Amino acid sequence: MPQSTAKPAVSRKLPGKLIVQTGKWVWTTLWQIMMSQLAPRDRSGAYIRPDSQFRDRISAQGSHPPQADRYSLIVGMGCPWAHRTLVVRALKGLEAAISVTIAKPDSIAGGWVFEQEIEGCHTLAELYTLAKSDYSGRATVPVLWDREKKAIVNNESAEIIVMLNAEFNEFATHSELDLYPHEGREAIDCWNEKIYHAVNNGVYRCGFAQTQTAYEQACSELFNALDEIDAMLTKNRYLCGDRVTLADVRLFTTLFRFDAVYFGLFKCNRRRIQDYANLGAYLRDIYQLPGIAEICDLDTVKRDYYGNLFPLNPGGIIPLGPNVDLWEAHDRSRLSPSSSQPMLEPKR
Repeated sequence: MPQSTAKPAVSRKLPGKLIVQTGKWVWTTLWQIMMSQLAPRDRSGAYIRPDSQFRDRISAQGSHPPQADRYSLIVGMGCPWAHRTLVVRALKGLEAAISVTIAKPDSIAGGWVFEQEIEGCHTLAELYTLAKSDYSGRATVPVLWDREKKAIVNNESAEIIVMLNAEFNEFATHSELDLYPHEGREAIDCWNEKIYHAVNNGVYRCGFAQTQTAYEQACSELFNALDEIDAMLTKNRYLCGDRVTLADVRLFTTLFRFDAVYFGLFKCNRRRIQDYANLGAYLRDIYQLPGIAEICDLDTVKRDYYGNLFPLNPGGIIPLGPNVDLWEAHDRSRLSPSSSQPMLEPKR
């Protein structure tokens, strides 16, 4: 009989128990070390966001008076906190008055780096040190930078967007647009407080949680808040009625990233925004307002999150999806008078 030419089967066993235990211990230890630097935690394992340190104001009577072509917004296109400032800048029509400088996250450098150097600085950390020589905190975006004084005015997005709304009206194309009207501030502030804790920071509390208990609490609070917002949007076009406010701006930048990033990478996967009866259409409504789509770069968002948050995605693989058409019709305008905010009517 002719001899068989078939090759013997190669035994492919799973790694042995000792290898698995050792690998798990090494990776868990390294993960905890990296997470302690990336995401400070409390004793329960819950993520604690550090406070912003630069809290000066734009004021006609202060050291940073409102002037055109004096200030620059330093932003990262993937960052939702920085994205807020770009949205308000676009809605108010401040593009000619306030410039934008782009920074990119670099996992090797361990922070934000500039596409082109600023004031001789190649990284955002260097610029923070230039502004305050003894600064030892985190270098974060956004930054409202005073080019004349070579100083950081403010690095708290919630305060920057209030200043952009009110302090540069003489240079704004849409000076008549008030995103933080006095008569609506109580409602806006109430939504802002709820949305910050449960949604804006809530997705990070899910993604950066370091215990199961901390994650489950954050995830429950997140989706309870989204359920409440979705129910309210059945009758209201926007959070505070028929007009866009700063509360909508703050919610929008998180919703824009949700299905592409937070749903998978941050384990916020009970439901997608597109699965809600109203939130998906609400997201499209704001996205389609004049000037907004141009400052929404989902490819960069995915690259920045999946490519740079090594402890959450050590392989660095960037997903191809989801494929969501944000230009799809939303029919939200039926909930507000046609005369409301005419300059903000969605593109057709």
